[in-house]
Amino acid sequence: MTTRLLCRWARLFPRCPQAATASARLQTCTVHQTEPMCQMSLSWIRPSARHLCQGSELARMEETTLPYEQTQLVRLVEKVSTPEEVLQLWAEHGGSASDAARCLVQLNLRVMEKGGEGILQDPRCESMLETVHSQVSSVWNGSLVGLLRALTMLGLPSDAPLLCSIQNEVLWRIRRLTYRHLAYLVDWVAFQRRQGYENEALTTALLKQLELRWTELCDSRTISILMGRASLFTPSLMDKLEDKALELAESFTAEDIRRVAFALASQNRRAVPLLRALSYHLNQKPSFELKTPLLLDIAYVYGKLNFHQTHVLQRIATELLPRLSELSSLDVTRCAKSLAFLKWLHLPMFEGFAQHYVSNSENYSTLQVCNLFISFAKLNFQLGKGEEFYQKVHKALEGSFQNLEPFLKTDVVWSLCVLNQANPYYISSVTKYDFQKKLTAGGIVDRTESYRLKLLHISAFAQLEPLGITIESPTVLLPAPQGKVEVSTPLQSSLHTALQSLTNGRTQALRTAVKTIFGWTIDGELMVDSESKPIDLENLKAPHLPGGGGRDALPAGARRIAFVAWEFPNFCLRSKDLLGRFAMQKRHLQLAGFILVEVPYFEWLELKSDWQKVAYLKDKLGKAVTEDMAK
Repeated sequence: MTTRLLCRWARLFPRCPQAATASARLQTCTVHQTEPMCQMSLSWIRPSARHLCQGSELARMEETTLPYEQTQLVRLVEKVSTPEEVLQLWAEHGGSASDAARCLVQLNLRVMEKGGEGILQDPRCESMLETVHSQVSSVWNGSLVGLLRALTMLGLPSDAPLLCSIQNEVLWRIRRLTYRHLAYLVDWVAFQRRQGYENEALTTALLKQLELRWTELCDSRTISILMGRASLFTPSLMDKLEDKALELAESFTAEDIRRVAFALASQNRRAVPLLRALSYHLNQKPSFELKTPLLLDIAYVYGKLNFHQTHVLQRIATELLPRLSELSSLDVTRCAKSLAFLKWLHLPMFEGFAQHYVSNSENYSTLQVCNLFISFAKLNFQLGKGEEFYQKVHKALEGSFQNLEPFLKTDVVWSLCVLNQANPYYISSVTKYDFQKKLTAGGIVDRTESYRLKLLHISAFAQLEPLGITIESPTVLLPAPQGKVEVSTPLQSSLHTALQSLTNGRTQALRTAVKTIFGWTIDGELMVDSESKPIDLENLKAPHLPGGGGRDALPAGARRIAFVAWEFPNFCLRSKDLLGRFAMQKRHLQLAGFILVEVPYFEWLELKSDWQKVAYLKDKLGKAVTEDMAK
């Protein structure tokens, strides 16, 4: 009991104020005290290296100080430039297992730079491997983790005795590894998992240590390495890593920012505070060299996570515009797709994309061509002089269009309709019954409904748009979903209420949430007479409805009015221009004989009272009718 109390006192005593006094006394110990005893006493009062609140300081100390003196062999090996020189130095000097491990790590680096087939069969390399295998327990921690990665990269089989021995040794020592060593070990485990081999005991122990010791994280490099392997971690550990990344974001390099952002995108983790911090430092630090791969990756991350940061996007466009001629076809389509997901139409950039395709069309695959003009259609980007561009697009599709996957083929034809470039050949290929059956594959209801609507839009294009040639009206045979309840948005609900007040509560004079045969939904439908007063429309013919409406013809001078609410997601980013889908809806409703009354969200939200909303609708209705009469 006395011994245990004394040991506990020895651990706690350095933290009390009396420790300094005792230290001074012991440092002046008399000659009657033996030297070993004096050293032991000093070690007791020396401050502990690892207090509970000093995890980061400890990790920093462990990583900046070498636990051993470098031997002459190690110093020489670090200066060589070829694998042969490494092997020759080992043959001349030899050394311990730690020296052999350092030599193998350097050998791997030189092989990656210079190449070296069959290096493991060299007798000198085999000598190094034997030395490590016989004394693996004496290899230092950092060298041991580095050796694990180096041997894997050199091609040593995963079930080799040496690798198994090193893994067991790492497992025994895992609590003594620094957090940076754990991060490098995670990198190796992720590589092994991709190769189909995994040491479950080591992986489990590693993840447990990472979870328990996360407060030891103290540098941006380790965080970026760990975030890059996010698929291995639990959500709770990822939350902690995000907190640490946010704390250290100011010290990130451009490459660290790229790795962390890419890790978030790969896991679909929309960590808004962290993304804002990364964007701020990326945009504000002039010292960052924004290379083209970095810019493209950041655009991809923003598009994948639907994160809008206009200042960074503007800088990406500014940096990329002078480099467009240097981009590959893959880079152009990737960037265009990312910007389309963000709904950000930057006219000079997209004009540059179109010109890049015209100049380098032979380098584009069919899939890349499809992705490019699908991005154009999403943003409703209409080329001023696009004859040459579309000629090359149609030529690229000639030989491979029928071989496209059914969903992609539908997207292609729908996009051509948005851009007013579809022809009877494209339309007829997607409206055949056999083709439509392929779109129900997989049984995903939402996807089937989305493509059913796209086929209706394509059919409407064939019926309403001037194609210059008469074709048979295509039929969409996919069934509408049963029992699906449509939920109105606040803007639509408010518009419906205002329209009821406008018609004085006459339900026969108003239709709301009207589903047309064209695949478009009208938020409110009215019929007005020659004096712009609402009239009953229950018994009137309605060719836009699936049942055709009533039997009575329209009175002389009557006009159909369609009220359409444009929500915030219907527009391009920071713009009042409609996206391609809604621009085509507006065009089709007008061609179907409707006078369109548009109700954009930015005007409607300024109206506070009900009477203001009704007055607004009356004014919009009067202006629309007047414009129609003036045509």
